[in-house]
Amino acid sequence: MTGEVSEVVLSKQGLRAVTAFAAASAEVVLEIFEADQPDDSRPRDAIGAAWAFARGGARGKSLRDTASAALRAAKSAHTAAAREAAWAAMSVAGAAYLHPLAKATQVKHVLGAGAYAARAAELAADDDRSVGAEHLERTVRRATPVVVDVLERFPTAPDGGGRVGELVRMLDADLRVLTLTE
Repeated sequence: MTGEVSEVVLSKQGLRAVTAFAAASAEVVLEIFEADQPDDSRPRDAIGAAWAFARGGARGKSLRDTASAALRAAKSAHTAAAREAAWAAMSVAGAAYLHPLAKATQVKHVLGAGAYAARAAELAADDDRSVGAEHLERTVRRATPVVVDVLERFPTAPDGGGRVGELVRMLDADLRVLTLTE
């Protein structure tokens, strides 16, 4: 039957590694959100819940609830950079809920936090694209072999998604090249 999507084998260890990668990627731009909304801990709480899962905790309601709260925090941000930073935090939970379907759209669950964080950094630097590129370079260095292995089980990132989609595709391409050269 045409249109069927194959399944990808995902272990709990792989999900934890991808979630840790996403959490580390989003964590570096928390200060952008917190400068805009100093009394709002929702993005930090979402990243904390993701770290708890990555370190062996349950993947449950707390993680989903903190992701939803980070999304609401993004809506309360006064600047685009702060909004992107909160979306990075929200995306961390998406990493923990990566679906085992070989669909290109699943790549954003792996790389979305890093792409949103790069966009937040760009916007905080007056939309300086070189800042985003530097951020992606650091994100690539953060990736473990397990993260790259999980990523490679999926098709490449899809087109679309504006600047964040472009950053996802750049990060996707950079991580897939790692296995060719290492």
